[in-house]
Amino acid sequence: MSATESDKPQSKPADDNDSGLAAKNPAKRRKTLLIMLVVFVLIGVIWILLWTLVFSRRETTDNAYVNGNQVAISAQVPGTVVAILADDTQHVEAGQILVKLDSTDADVRLSQTRSALAQAVRQVRQQTDSASSSDAMVAARQVDLTKAEADLKRRLPLIAEQAEAPENIQHLRDTVDQARAALTSAQAQASAEHASIEGTDIANNPAVLQARANFRAAWVAAQRNAIYAPVSGYVAQRSVQLGNSVQAGQQLMTVLPLHDLWIDANFKESQLRHIRIGQPVKVEADIYGGSVKYQGKVIGLGAGTGSVFSLLPAQNATGNWIKVVQRVPVRVALDNQELDKHPLRVGLSSDVTVDITDDRGAVLAPQTEHPPVAETTVYDQMASKADAEADQVIRANLSSSGNTRSTRPN
Repeated sequence: MSATESDKPQSKPADDNDSGLAAKNPAKRRKTLLIMLVVFVLIGVIWILLWTLVFSRRETTDNAYVNGNQVAISAQVPGTVVAILADDTQHVEAGQILVKLDSTDADVRLSQTRSALAQAVRQVRQQTDSASSSDAMVAARQVDLTKAEADLKRRLPLIAEQAEAPENIQHLRDTVDQARAALTSAQAQASAEHASIEGTDIANNPAVLQARANFRAAWVAAQRNAIYAPVSGYVAQRSVQLGNSVQAGQQLMTVLPLHDLWIDANFKESQLRHIRIGQPVKVEADIYGGSVKYQGKVIGLGAGTGSVFSLLPAQNATGNWIKVVQRVPVRVALDNQELDKHPLRVGLSSDVTVDITDDRGAVLAPQTEHPPVAETTVYDQMASKADAEADQVIRANLSSSGNTRSTRPN
């Protein structure tokens, strides 16, 4: 009995310890669960705030690429390549000669038309002088007729007084008729001479204008044996080689202006709901990473998806149709000053983020007059030089006392 009784007091402390642990564990679990609940609530609140203030106010895509104008350089006249003055990666200025063709045939044609223009000017000068001579002849014949009529009028009264023989009077009448016929012939001749020069000066005579047009065409054709760069940019895809016999319209190389570039961002159709023209855009190019951010804006949305304009459009009316999310290109304009600081290349990948906070803009571009997408004055300068050369030929073949009032056609 003593041993059993001695065991009972020893079991009481153990029971007290177990009840304390049981009392502490629920409180610890409740505390842990409360902390976890607070954490999840905070995460939910943060997510809601991020979605409300950030994610719902932008649309992003990494399916975006740099694009720009690719100006194909082609021959305008057939010929043989004798010089190549620009190569891949080199920068060229607008109006710079890129390729030269053999100009032998063109120079011969130019010499022929130059001579024809000079001959036309001289012929019109001759016609002008002939017309002046015909006018003088008309005046002389008019004097002869006036004199003959005066002689007849003076001697007619003498017949009644039998102071003049009838034969003399008849002779005077014949003289008047002959003078009148000569005057009529001279007037017809003068009219014929004036028909080819009437109403114009020498430079604007139809014959001179025709010869001038032929000379101008030959001069331009001769100049086109030198192929110029229509815009400033960098050369790429040079395929022409020395000695190649090229045809008109054959592509020789490409010039890419890297100043006016844009981004074609291909957004999913579900992302276009709030994208509008004029919205601000942030662009990160993979070549620079996140260290460089370009500021742009949306300037237009494509008129169709990429699959519509592909070489083999999708046939969605087939029985084995599977829905595929389509993408529409959105054009983003870039700031040229930023491009000057951090140049891009056509085809580079980029990440685009569009701020859609303000979605009140237009979806389609308005029907207003727009400036030219691209233009050049290189060929205008060529035409003005051709006119100057033609004027010089005309002036050289005009007489010093002739009509030099105008050498440019009206």
